[in-house]
Amino acid sequence: MLNDIVARVTDRIRARSRKTRDAYLIQMRSAATKKTHRSSVSCGNLAHAAAACGAADKKRLARGDGPNIAIVTAYNDMLSAHQPLGAYPDIIKNALNEIGATAQIAGGVPAMCDGVTQGQPGMDLSLFSRDVIAMAAAVSLSHNVFDGALMLGVCDKIVPGLFIGAARFGHLPIIFLPAGPMPSGLGNDEKARIRQLYAEGKAGRDELLAAESGSYHSPGTCTFYGTANSNQMMMEAMGLHLPGSAFVNPGTPLRHAIVEDSARRVAATTALGDDYIPFCDVIDERAIVNAIIGLHATGGSTNHLIHLVAMARAVGVIIDWDDFGDLSLASPLLARIYPNGSADVNHFHAAGGLGFIIRELIDAGVMHPDVKTVMGEGLARFAAEPHLAAGALSWRAAPATSANAEILRPVADPFSDTGGLVLLKGNIGRAVIKISAVKPERRRIEAPAIVFSSQQDLIDRFKKGELNRDFVAVVPFQGPKANGMPELHKLTPPLGVLQDKGYKVALVTDGRMSGASGKTPAAIHMTPEALDGGVIGKIRDGDMILLDAEKGVIELIGAIDLDQRAAQPHDFAAEHWGAGRELFAGFRALVNSAEEGAMSFQMTERPQGDDLG
Repeated sequence: MLNDIVARVTDRIRARSRKTRDAYLIQMRSAATKKTHRSSVSCGNLAHAAAACGAADKKRLARGDGPNIAIVTAYNDMLSAHQPLGAYPDIIKNALNEIGATAQIAGGVPAMCDGVTQGQPGMDLSLFSRDVIAMAAAVSLSHNVFDGALMLGVCDKIVPGLFIGAARFGHLPIIFLPAGPMPSGLGNDEKARIRQLYAEGKAGRDELLAAESGSYHSPGTCTFYGTANSNQMMMEAMGLHLPGSAFVNPGTPLRHAIVEDSARRVAATTALGDDYIPFCDVIDERAIVNAIIGLHATGGSTNHLIHLVAMARAVGVIIDWDDFGDLSLASPLLARIYPNGSADVNHFHAAGGLGFIIRELIDAGVMHPDVKTVMGEGLARFAAEPHLAAGALSWRAAPATSANAEILRPVADPFSDTGGLVLLKGNIGRAVIKISAVKPERRRIEAPAIVFSSQQDLIDRFKKGELNRDFVAVVPFQGPKANGMPELHKLTPPLGVLQDKGYKVALVTDGRMSGASGKTPAAIHMTPEALDGGVIGKIRDGDMILLDAEKGVIELIGAIDLDQRAAQPHDFAAEHWGAGRELFAGFRALVNSAEEGAMSFQMTERPQGDDLG
C-alpha cells in the first residue's frame, strides 16, 4: 500500500500540473515518429550531418535502417568527475556499431566545478550555468537526426541542465551516464578537522593543501554526498540510469560494461523497434516524487529544492517547497554519508547502496513502484546491484541487510523517522534547512542577528575575534536576482569553530550552501530574496531571530515595525563585473525565485490560437 502522505501529495501535484503536463505530452507526441528522424531531413541536411563520419557509418546513416544516437557530453579534464567521460564516445560507438547502430557527439555543454570556484568571483556564474547547459543541450539535439540520446554528465548544475534540455526532446529515449566516484582518500572527519584548524590559524596552507589533495586525488566524482552524488541518486530513483550505475568507480571493467550496455539499451528503446520508451513516459509526477523521497531518505543536497523544481517544470510538473516539506514527514532517513556522517559514497555503496535504499522505500510504501523506467520495468528493477558474470553485465538483488548500520539502515530502524530536509516558514519568509547533519540540541536557536555584507565580511570579523558570542549570521543580497545565488561554503569552517567553542550560532541567507551544508544550522534559499523586497534585507544588528528546525519556524521576534524599515543598502559594483559576470546581466534580470526553480526562462504550456506570438 502506498503511504497516505505520498499518495495525497502526488495527487495534489498531478491536479496542479494537469494543464502544463497535458500540453507537454501533446508537444512530445507530435514530435515522435516511427521512422528515423534523419529520414525527414533533406539530402543536403543529411550530407552535412554525415560528412565527418567514417565510410561504414556513412552507409548506415544513408540506409536509414538503424538508430542514430546523440551523445551530449559535459566532458572536460579539469573536473575530476568528468575526466572519465572522455573515453565514453569511442566505447559507445563501438558497442552500437556491433548492432548496426550509429552514434555521434551531438554537442558539448559547459561544466564548471564549484569546488574550484568556491569563494571566487566565478561562483556567481554557477547557478546560471545550469540554464546555459540546458540551452546548449537543446542546441545539441536540435539537428533532428537522432533517434535517442545519451547524456554524459555528473556534477552539480550539469545533470539538472542536461535533464532540462533533454526534456524538450522528451519524445526520444534518453539515458544518463555518470562516471562514478573516485576511490576513497583522506577521511572526511580528518579533512574537516584540518579545515577548521586552518580557519583558526592553527594549520598552514601547506597542511591544508595536503589534506585537500588527499581528499580530491584522482579521476571520479568527489566522494562526499553533495549535489553531484545526489544527482546520481535522483537519476536512479527516477529510472534514468541502468540500475546501480551511480556509484561504480571509473576505470573498472564493471564501469566499462555499464557504458556499453547503456548504449545498447537506448538503441533498443527507440521508436524504430517494439520497445519504445521515450523520456516523457519515464518522467512524470510519480518519478519526481520518488526523487524527492530519495533526497529525504539519503540526506541529499539542498540544491535540489531549486534544481528539481526546475527539472519538474521542464516536463510540465509543478512542485513547490510545501511538497518537499510534506513528503519529509513520510520519508525516514536511512543513510549517514558525509557531511551527515563520516562515511563517503564508496562506503555507502559497499554497505548496500541505492539498491538497498530503493527496496526499503518501495516495501515501506513511500516510493512509487509502478513507474516506467529506461529498463521497461517498474522501479523494483532498481533494487539491485550490477556485477560481471562471465564478463557480461548482470544484476543481483540488493543485499537483504546493511553491511554497516552506522552508514545504512532499514526502514524498521532509521536514523530518523523523517527526512533530512525541512521547510522553514515565518515572518522573514520561506527557507530550507538540511538538518540531517545538525545535532538535535542545535536545531533551535534564539539569538541576536549580526548582518554581514558578504561571506568575506564574516570571515574578516571572525579573524579579528569579533564573533565570540551567540548570534545568527544574516547574509542578505545573495539570491539569484542579486548575484546569481552563489554557494557560501567559506562560512562553514568559521561557524563550525564558533559552535565548537560552545556558542549558539546559525546562518540565515538568501544564498546557497548546497550538499555540503554541515553541522551549523543554516536557513538558506530565503524567499523572497533581499533584492526582491524580502524581509531578510531589512534585518538589523541586534534583531532577535528564532530558528526552530524541529517546528519549521524562522522568524523575527519582538516588536519590530518592518513596514517602517527600508532595505539595507548594498553595493553590487564588485559583484556584477569581472570573471564573465557582466555577460549574465540578462539572467539576473529574468530569473524567478528559488522556490520557482531560479530559472532564467519560463516553462509554460504551448501557446494556442491568439496566444501565439
